[in-house]
Amino acid sequence: MEPNLPSGDGQKGPPKNSPNIVHFFIVGIVITFILNMVVSTMMTDRKVQIEYGQFIQLVEDGAVKQVRIETDQIALTLKDGANQSRVAQILHGSPENSQVLKSLVYYTGRLDDPGLTQRLIDNEVAFYKPIVQSNPILSFISSWIFPLLIFYGVYYVITRNFSKSLGGIGGMMNVGKSKAKYYDMEKNTGVSFNDVAGQDEAKESLTELVDFLHSPEKYRQIGAKQPKGALLVGPPGTGKTLLAKAVAGEAKVPFFSLSGSEFVEMFVGVGASRVRDLFGEAAKHAPCIIFIDEIDAIGKSRDTHLGGNDEREQTLNQLLAEMDGFDSSKGVLILAATNRPEILDKALLRPGRFDRRIIVENPDLPGREAILAVHAKKVTLGPDVKLREIGLATSGATGADLANMVNEAALRAVRLGRTEVLQEDLMDAVEVVIAGKEKKDRILNPREKRMVAFHETGHALAAAVQADRETDAPPVQKITIIPRTMGALGYTMNRPEEERYLMTRSELLARITTLLAGRAAEEIEFGEISTGAANDIERATKLARSMVTQYGMSGKFGMMALESVQNQYLDGRSVSLVSEATGADVDKEVACILDECHQKALALLRQNRDRLAEIALFLIERETMSGFQFMELLRGRKTA
Repeated sequence: MEPNLPSGDGQKGPPKNSPNIVHFFIVGIVITFILNMVVSTMMTDRKVQIEYGQFIQLVEDGAVKQVRIETDQIALTLKDGANQSRVAQILHGSPENSQVLKSLVYYTGRLDDPGLTQRLIDNEVAFYKPIVQSNPILSFISSWIFPLLIFYGVYYVITRNFSKSLGGIGGMMNVGKSKAKYYDMEKNTGVSFNDVAGQDEAKESLTELVDFLHSPEKYRQIGAKQPKGALLVGPPGTGKTLLAKAVAGEAKVPFFSLSGSEFVEMFVGVGASRVRDLFGEAAKHAPCIIFIDEIDAIGKSRDTHLGGNDEREQTLNQLLAEMDGFDSSKGVLILAATNRPEILDKALLRPGRFDRRIIVENPDLPGREAILAVHAKKVTLGPDVKLREIGLATSGATGADLANMVNEAALRAVRLGRTEVLQEDLMDAVEVVIAGKEKKDRILNPREKRMVAFHETGHALAAAVQADRETDAPPVQKITIIPRTMGALGYTMNRPEEERYLMTRSELLARITTLLAGRAAEEIEFGEISTGAANDIERATKLARSMVTQYGMSGKFGMMALESVQNQYLDGRSVSLVSEATGADVDKEVACILDECHQKALALLRQNRDRLAEIALFLIERETMSGFQFMELLRGRKTA
């Protein structure tokens, strides 16, 4: 269950990034001055002054194309077809310099020469005197203001993008600042323990921490110290973050919340700096609570022989030092949450840092009912709603799943034009979350529809027969052959009558038999098999392997542990502990269990073949069958 964040009244956002104007203008003026000097120097290097006599000689030799007469100088342009050797001889005293003439601009000083105009006319040289309207303001703007504006725009874009890439507060100079969100829980008390259901043991452990923040003196009188930290451990969606916010809401103290990944950046030392800044801010607001979500992002074990991340390890080292260094009597409490406690560094878990480990697991049946009741308060329920039945049908669901189911039920009620949520809306929401929505556009051909009907009837019939004869296997609640969006062409929903925590060997074998009964029904009715049993086979194989490798239910291996479970709060992946030869024997034992259950499923269905055909035909006609209808047909009674 994810918490609803408080409103913006209690959250202090970071200041907007803005370049330092004074520093910019100092640097900009220097750069503009240097640029103007460079341009002026480059222009001066390309201009060559010649003697007035050389100018006259070039005119009379017909080498000049155009002349620009200015106030104190005369600039000339040479003809492209002029004798380059002759021109080089006149200007440089050597014909070998003709290759550099085109890259230079020649000019001479203007003298009092009354015959210049006539000489230019006689030699067919174009000449003019430019009209210059000098404006010192425009000259200043083009030389200084305009370049400064361009530099400022480039500077602003670069600094803003760079500060975003660093993720710092206030730009480049604040990259080491903490990114924790600050909530003033005295003003924002929207989350309390009343909003958390199904986690009574976790709330009990955290209530003492809240009481210490409220009344530290009674603990100090007896010599007790406040635990420095508490680690919330459990699967995703069970309410770890909500519990942390509820602690802050109950204690009404400032609350710093951030994720472990926000400490780590590409620059070495940034994460450690953010840790120091976070604890510095917390000390200023004590008593307060620091909550680090997904702490495994920075708290992984320092296993250097496989290579490591220096930045992450420096951040972890700084966190360890800060947790040792601060005084818990000031009321700074550290909460952290993770789904993978097995990979955390041992130094992080020792007493004195995280003194308590609080397990936040999937809720049991009473817990699911309590969670449903909390979320049901936000919607209008009909008189026929029974939350216990929804709780029974959602074994293994997390708080987040249950909240999603209640919301889906409310959405369905609105779609159907109702003003209240009925039991059928909630049951349909359970199916939507578990199997997906009905695919009304997927139409099975008659043979496929018949095969799916017999397959699902085989599951239901095996479950019901074994429940009557051998074990207390859960009864059938619903059978359908309507395809779902998650890939199922049909499914059979079983509902336990009570919450179960232990399974006997016979019950596990009965469950495997029920899973394989769908394939058995296809073999009995059609004499061949289809791909529809893929998921059944996967689940049955996993269950049979667990019996052999983890539960000690194999006659060959006895109570020998052959596998261990890793990431128990995530995927629960199993890791083999045996050699390849023993692993091959394990595979044979698993195959033997599956074959035994398959043969048992075939025998059960052959004994009840008439009922199998009758129920399957009813399912083909109706497409959906309730548990009540199924039991009536199984007992040989007609049903409407």
